[in-house]
Amino acid sequence: MTDAKPLRADARRNRETLIAKARELFAKNCFDLRFDDFAKLAGVGTGTLYRHFPTREALAEAVYREELAALCDRARELHATLPADEALESFLRGFVAHLDAHEGLARTLATLMATRSDTLAEGAQALHQVIADLLTDAAEAGTVRDDVSADAVMIAINGICAAYDHPSFRINADQVVTLVVDGLRRTTA
Repeated sequence: MTDAKPLRADARRNRETLIAKARELFAKNCFDLRFDDFAKLAGVGTGTLYRHFPTREALAEAVYREELAALCDRARELHATLPADEALESFLRGFVAHLDAHEGLARTLATLMATRSDTLAEGAQALHQVIADLLTDAAEAGTVRDDVSADAVMIAINGICAAYDHPSFRINADQVVTLVVDGLRRTTA
């Protein structure tokens, strides 16, 4: 991240408007909309759009950053209010629900993955950290195994993300979460 100057209030509002409109349009799978048309739909001038987001990918990355920040905040909120194993399960199920509800964004991110975006790498690291925190605390509490890494859970999440366009995504993704959670539970012998 760069140390950018704080935006003036009107510029910040324009940026927030652009991101909100992008989120709305991505949810409708409208990523291929002409950028000039997008500016018009967002109620800003083309120059304003390009000043904030010089490319379609930059706009998608901004939406992704906000979505992922909200997901990580949710994980921390769950961690603060539930036992870590329950928080992890709730977070994973919420993650699947989020992907299901934001299919257009998932589709958009799939196009970004080909570019090996630094933003995606930063997002994956943030997601990895919240999962690692939940796993560590749950293992210390004795509710999940201590021999499964956050990397292993991330591989399962990546698999879930890759299957977002499967016809029965939600059912199958929920079943994968069940497999992961059941596999993490400490068994009593």
